[in-house]
Order: sequence, then structure tokens, then C-alpha cells
Amino acid sequence: MNVNQGDEIRLSIPNKPEYVGVVRLTVAAIASRIGFDIEKIEDMKIAVSEACNNAITHGCRCCKEGEYNINFVLTEEKITISVCDEGEGCLLENIKEPNFSKPKEGGLGLFIIKSLMDDVEIKSEKGKGMMIRMIKYLGDDI
Repeated sequence: MNVNQGDEIRLSIPNKPEYVGVVRLTVAAIASRIGFDIEKIEDMKIAVSEACNNAITHGCRCCKEGEYNINFVLTEEKITISVCDEGEGCLLENIKEPNFSKPKEGGLGLFIIKSLMDDVEIKSEKGKGMMIRMIKYLGDDI
């Protein structure tokens, strides 16, 4: 695959759940073009869906007619996907790890993202939105 170093694709997605499928298809198309296998593509689709749902549910709560942004940065060895919203944000220390001995509905999104992607960075500041940056490397699992 011939990828220019640092190719970038940017999307602005309406704050509506029905567009998450469009994002999933976009992830699959981009990742396939770079050379990812189907298993890694499926992992990325799930992780990005979780990040989008997080943006819709938590980040864009204050602006139902708004949008959130997704950036893809492509290199020959990895794909970096960032999902950013301009919502309320949160204090990262308030995000708890899930308690699997007392399961409850919801609260697993970030855990799932971290489980499926090679590197994950989360930035948030109260009143300034949230950014989830996910990286998946080509080649052998890291």
C-alpha cells in the first residue's frame, strides 16, 4: 500500500446515532486501503463506534443539533483515529474502571476501546469537550 506519510482525513458528523454506521463504513474503507486484516478492521469499527456513541451521549448532550469530529491520520505503519466533541467534558479521574463482579448497563465504552486498540489517549477538560485518540498498528499485534 502506498500511503503518503501523514495523510489526513477529517469528518464532521451530525450528533445523531444513525450516522455511526457511516463512520463504521469509513473506518473499514480506510483501514482496508492501508492493508489491515479483517479482524483488526472489526476491532477498529467497534472501538470507533464506542467513541462516537460516547460523543453523542455525553459530549454533545448540550447541543443536540451539533456535530462531533473524527480525524484519521494514516502512515505506512499505523492509523490514528481521533474522535473529538465540544461538549461538557469531564474530569478524567471521575471515570471509573468497570466492576465486573457487579455488572451494570453502560460504562464499558472506554474499557472496550482500550481493549481493542493498541494505544489510547483520552483528553478532557470540564466545559471544553473530550478527545479520544486511538492507534492501531499494522503487522503483528503489539
